[in-house]
Amino acid sequence: MRLPDRLTRSARAVRRAVLARRRLLAAVLTAVAVAAGLQATAEPPPATVAVTVAARDLPAGAVVTPGDLATAAWAPGSAPADLPDPVGRVLAAPVRSGEPVTDVRLVGPRLTEGRPDLTAVPVRLPDAGMAALLEVGDEIDLLAADPRPGGSGGAVVVAAGVPVLALPVDDEPSVGGNGLTGRLVVVGAAATEVTVLADAATRSFLTYAWSR
Repeated sequence: MRLPDRLTRSARAVRRAVLARRRLLAAVLTAVAVAAGLQATAEPPPATVAVTVAARDLPAGAVVTPGDLATAAWAPGSAPADLPDPVGRVLAAPVRSGEPVTDVRLVGPRLTEGRPDLTAVPVRLPDAGMAALLEVGDEIDLLAADPRPGGSGGAVVVAAGVPVLALPVDDEPSVGGNGLTGRLVVVGAAATEVTVLADAATRSFLTYAWSR
């Protein structure tokens, strides 16, 4: 058989194969065209920023560890500004899972944000059991009494109506001379009370009474 005849027959076989499968080929080409069109017109994913959030519910007084934190994608402008590094800091209030750990959630000067008349002051109550009755937000009167036998008399108020700002967890509570285990409490005191309160915390037995 001559070569031109072979080429003619091969061309006819290819043509018949293409015609037999033209619907399938048309469907494939259409699908490719649609996919290319969708890819060309699809909107890019929205921009996000990485925000450090709590990986789980965290209690007040806890010391934040790297395992307590996770990273979440937030829309630009929706996250709090100037988030601090919370690792090693003490939580002043509970933090929910997925919530950014802002500076107002940490023990520090920002605890009095919105109250320029107050200063955050840490004091150690000598009775941890008594301190355990407190909750953040309580308003108390702090009273000082002379711990020495036959001391100067009754207790006196050294700070009145101070809010409890934080109750840090104390891993190594102190034991006073009376055998009681103390606990740290952060309160918001007026500027005129800070010096008196600091002096009383070192010289006297501190106790409290709820003012409300």
